Amino acid sequence: MSSRSSRRRTSPTPYRRTAAVALVGVAALVAAAVQSGAASAAPSSASAAARPGAESVRLTPAQRAELIRKADAAKATTARELGLGAQEALVVRDVVKDADGTVHTRYERTYAGLPVLGGDLVVDTAKSGETRGVVKATRATVKVASLTPAVPADQARKQALRLAADAGADHAAADRAPRKVVWAANGTPVLAYETVVGGLQEDGTPNELHVVTDATTGKKLYEYQGIETGTGNTMYSGTVTLGTSQSGSTYTLTDTARGNHKTYNLNRGTSGTGTLFSGPDDVWGNGSASNAETAGADAHYGAALTWDYYKNVHGRSGIRGDGAGAYSRVHYGNNYVNAFWSDSCFCMTYGDGSGNTHPLTAIDVAGHEMTHGVTSNTAGLNYSGESGGLNEATSDIFGTSVEFYANNASDVGDYLIGEEIDINGNGTPLRYMDKPSKDGASKDNWYSGIGSVDVHYSSGPANHFFYLLSEGSGAKVINGVSYNSPTSDGLPVTGIGRAKAEKIWFRALSTKFTSTTNYAGARTGTLAAAGELYGTSSAEYKAVQDAWAAVAVGARSGGGGGGTTFENTADVSIPDNGAAVTSSITVSGRTGNAPSTLQVAVDIVHTWRGDLVVDLVAPDGTAYRLKSFSSSDSADNVQATYTVDASSEVANGTWALRVQDQAAQDTGYINAWSLTFP
Repeated sequence: MSSRSSRRRTSPTPYRRTAAVALVGVAALVAAAVQSGAASAAPSSASAAARPGAESVRLTPAQRAELIRKADAAKATTARELGLGAQEALVVRDVVKDADGTVHTRYERTYAGLPVLGGDLVVDTAKSGETRGVVKATRATVKVASLTPAVPADQARKQALRLAADAGADHAAADRAPRKVVWAANGTPVLAYETVVGGLQEDGTPNELHVVTDATTGKKLYEYQGIETGTGNTMYSGTVTLGTSQSGSTYTLTDTARGNHKTYNLNRGTSGTGTLFSGPDDVWGNGSASNAETAGADAHYGAALTWDYYKNVHGRSGIRGDGAGAYSRVHYGNNYVNAFWSDSCFCMTYGDGSGNTHPLTAIDVAGHEMTHGVTSNTAGLNYSGESGGLNEATSDIFGTSVEFYANNASDVGDYLIGEEIDINGNGTPLRYMDKPSKDGASKDNWYSGIGSVDVHYSSGPANHFFYLLSEGSGAKVINGVSYNSPTSDGLPVTGIGRAKAEKIWFRALSTKFTSTTNYAGARTGTLAAAGELYGTSSAEYKAVQDAWAAVAVGARSGGGGGGTTFENTADVSIPDNGAAVTSSITVSGRTGNAPSTLQVAVDIVHTWRGDLVVDLVAPDGTAYRLKSFSSSDSADNVQATYTVDASSEVANGTWALRVQDQAAQDTGYINAWSLTFP
């Protein structure tokens, strides 16, 4: 969560790269460089009333296990119904149930027994058994020409070790032999190797570098860093009640009411679990960093708050939803200015900060790190590109939500991230949700190149969106903190309250987002969630539209329902260095000419966006250039909303998106596009 190391750090890639997919692993609080990633989704404008019973219900671990068992027993039938190939199989990962009986089942995919990275999907099934919808991380057909690698596994291992060394890793060694996988994050799926390198990163964070190598050419496809009741006298939250246990005359920081969550003292170590905090009384710490128990009390308290928040607000029992507690480790390393979540240990780890005087154990930090675990076990947002920014923002959003939920007088709820831990040494917070750019690096609004920005800073637009959706724009004071949130289009946003905003984001995370969701997809997912909860003509739905538009993602609601969107979601393949292709939309029911502010939302999945020329073609054949060819534009995909002055064109008729690939070596397809008339 700090400013120097990341949950996943990726070196810049000098050559063309494919989009990213990641298995969520270690999530640190602070930033470093990452690559851009893939995403898919386009705005939608279906009109519907709220679905009664749409909100998810709390499942006991036994109920969840039974739903997973049923889904697992039927997975072969489900695969056939989805039209998956004979060599494809589904693996059940998570399940969410709504009050009306709708079940959202999340699956991973395998091909000929190999894991498919980027093949995850969510199937929504009504109580009647009817499939209501499917959300896929990729629309590509999962198939590879051969399962026999053309390059040896050792070549992939050496490549991964070299990359780890280049990134400054200490004691780097392959944790396990490269495994064969199918890489399906973007474009045509290929046979690949995945290698994991251990050791330590340059700042002391555990190293878990994942490198994906093309098993046919030997080229690197992607790399990511996989590292994401007693009385406590805490440093940040005052005197609090802790969940503890007693055996004879000894007490331990073991919370039996919350999945047996335990808190350990690493005592400056960097591996293992350390020593479980224990003592002859049920009083922990003295509020000072010099007392080892103080950080333990803060971490234990933060974990309990986060558990209670997810259970009582969202009906989720533990990080995995299975009632099992994680564990916490404090006093990691020496002068370690970071905190991180790791899937491999299913635990949170906290350093003591510069000079070992400010442990990173504040409430919002605990909520942030544990939320990385929740994201890993729900959407699994790839920790790179736009999906990586959304992953980080999700942790900030729910870390903030936990802080408000705690209602602790010593650490009041606010929209500042890490304000208690003084990570900058000058009393300022790590991040600001109302205006992210105040930290000097985060972005307030979406733009086409944001996928190449470090994920801790590309999280800015989503954090900004959540603040605007909750509180609205403009100057205000909340719990004694002054905010003044701007909008990209200069228009105001009226908030709907944090409670509703939290519900919408969590429903989107748990039932709509996939590993490759980008900002356009987040807009689609949150609109779908708001539509199910409140109806598509509701104030809440329109507020979601307006808050996204305020951070430059999609169009406004049209001020009381005046906007109309026409969309085409059919895939159209774009030939490599070939002829132009088109995707058409027929507009009807409009009067007069098109507006001077026609919004054209484009979602093109492609491995080298610089090759593409994109035009909007009006019904009379007039072409409006949206994007030109650029040999230096090396990012993946085109996900953007363009404003076109089409006031000289008749609105009704057939409009087309025309796309041409004008250089060799890269492929893609039109995923979706839409026209919005204000």
